[in-house]
Amino acid sequence: MNELNISAVDATAMETAATTSAPKHKWLSKLTRGAKKATMFCTVAGIMASTCATQAFAAGTGAVDTSSFISTACTVLKSVICLIGAGVGVWGVVNLLEGYGNDNPGAKSQGMKQLMAGGGVALIGTTLVPLLSGLFG
Repeated sequence: MNELNISAVDATAMETAATTSAPKHKWLSKLTRGAKKATMFCTVAGIMASTCATQAFAAGTGAVDTSSFISTACTVLKSVICLIGAGVGVWGVVNLLEGYGNDNPGAKSQGMKQLMAGGGVALIGTTLVPLLSGLFG
């Protein structure tokens, strides 16, 4: 009887070891490679766009008007940070309502965390970015 249990455990262990080593979703690894390439492309495009934007703010003399560039960049940065915070906050509200609807304390907790984090990010965007604008201006 002991030999039966040992062989059953060994067969189960071998079966799980064989199934865990093989990738379950081949499309997922292809998708992550594509996401890495897209991220790299967007990073390079963003650097090129910022270089072009610096040249666009240059006057006819070739001098760059840094005050106009910094104020515009800070306005855009403030908007982006506030939008990210609002998106996280809305996502938190959805999770919170889902938690209340299904009586799921985990979803309620996660939703409250996301709501507070989104509000904090939006608050940082509205208070910290203007201070940075004054620092660089």
